[in-house]
Amino acid sequence: MSGLTATGVLTRLALRRDRIRLPVWLLALTALPASIADSITGLYDTPADRLENAQVRADNVVTRAFTGPAPGSSSGALSVSEGLVFTCVLVALMNILLVVRHTRQNEELGRSELVGSAAVGRHAGLTAALLVAALANVLLAAFSALALAGTGLPAAGSVLTGAALGGVGLAFAGIAAVAAQLTDGARAASGLAAIVLAGTFLLRAAGDAFGTTGPDGSTVDPAWPSWTSPLGWGQQLRPYGDGRLWPLALLLVFALITTSLAVWLSVHRDVGTGMLPARRGALRARPAMLRPLGLVWRLQRGVLLGWMAGIAVFGAVFGGIGDQVEDLFGSEKSADFVRDLGGEGSLVDAYFAGMTGLLGVIVAGFAVQALLRLRTDEENGPTEAVLATAVSRPHWLLAHAVAAVLGTVLVLAVLGLSTGLAYGAVSHDMSGALSDLLKTTLAQLAPTLVLAGLALAVFGLLPRLTAALAWAAFTVCLVIGQFGALLELPDTLIDISPYSHLPDLPAEPLTVMPLLAMTALAAALATAGVLGFRRRDLASGG
Repeated sequence: MSGLTATGVLTRLALRRDRIRLPVWLLALTALPASIADSITGLYDTPADRLENAQVRADNVVTRAFTGPAPGSSSGALSVSEGLVFTCVLVALMNILLVVRHTRQNEELGRSELVGSAAVGRHAGLTAALLVAALANVLLAAFSALALAGTGLPAAGSVLTGAALGGVGLAFAGIAAVAAQLTDGARAASGLAAIVLAGTFLLRAAGDAFGTTGPDGSTVDPAWPSWTSPLGWGQQLRPYGDGRLWPLALLLVFALITTSLAVWLSVHRDVGTGMLPARRGALRARPAMLRPLGLVWRLQRGVLLGWMAGIAVFGAVFGGIGDQVEDLFGSEKSADFVRDLGGEGSLVDAYFAGMTGLLGVIVAGFAVQALLRLRTDEENGPTEAVLATAVSRPHWLLAHAVAAVLGTVLVLAVLGLSTGLAYGAVSHDMSGALSDLLKTTLAQLAPTLVLAGLALAVFGLLPRLTAALAWAAFTVCLVIGQFGALLELPDTLIDISPYSHLPDLPAEPLTVMPLLAMTALAAALATAGVLGFRRRDLASGG
């Protein structure tokens, strides 16, 4: 029997399992760069405005480190500076989750052993996962190129942008495949690949930050660390700039090497095990582990630390460029754009209102992710074993809820501290910056509680739809709540998002009544979830 026997069957199975998840990823990742390009084209409609913006980006080390410099002063080049790196990070995450889901997770849940008992080749599962990832990246590259060209940008630059996204995706599919061979669990594999992603981002950021500004003051030649990062290679295609295709070869060769390494590692290990030795736990559990909240907190600890580290970076970057908001958004159109996002008042206050509002919704993703652990533990985890003891169902559910809320408070506090410290350092007003931005970020807790309450209600009443409805609500809040005004959506539709009822701090004064109303609504939804969970049967393998 060939090592690739039944690869086609497993590929079709993987595509069927991802028939909803993968199209959503592709649609979102196609729409993101196209929407950024459309916004940039409308904001900077004269060559002088575009050149000035590119020069400001090239001159600011923090901006270069976070988004990368523009490869020129055209609308397309500014769009690349604004969104290419961020989109590449999301593409990398898509590939990491996709490959780990169809390799290490299958082994962890016993599916690989069951499938392997049939006429299936040794490398069929890994090959199927990589084929699905390759198909997703090729489609993403094509769709992105068409969408960008559809906004009026040059076709050549659009094709290069799509190639950069697809090439970075293939590189991280290979990294995820290697991580799946090294570790013995899906979370460990995703975590290891995410660490590599963070490292490559930092290398690219260092290369751009320490790069050399070009003669025109609008472009930057990166330093050598950027050339050690797949994210940097994707950036070096320089779409809408001088345009070069050869860095794509680096991404493809890297993907080939990592894929070959993953195949070689898979031959030298047993199914269900990893090449790296599993870390041994303590001989005795801490007293806190004997209580539901202590156990849940221990299960969520790694995810929480990852969110805190990531949000600290975003907060520091957004705070670090706060003193250059007037330069970056100096034109009348761009200033109106910022005020549409963050309300009236000074441009700096509107900027921070818009950015903290956006990041506040993103932080809600942690709350949703933490509460979805309830469903995962019910299907494949310790819920049944825990409830077989003296722990009641409400106690178990509320332990997850408390851990999610406390974790959200910590992430929001880290966001406020990192943003305030960075802005205080550049504005020379540390106490004022910390006070305003901590209050601004912590106020985001109230609408986040509404999303958390909805997730609990769906878990208790409609458990099989928990993930779909919770993430759908999160997406609605992110898109409609944050960009509804820019899209000129009707107020009745915008008001669906609880975040639209929050004052635009620090541009507007804080009012308590909306916070109390949202907290009461969250409590009512959580109560419905507790009552529903008490009355329904436990589900397994759903």
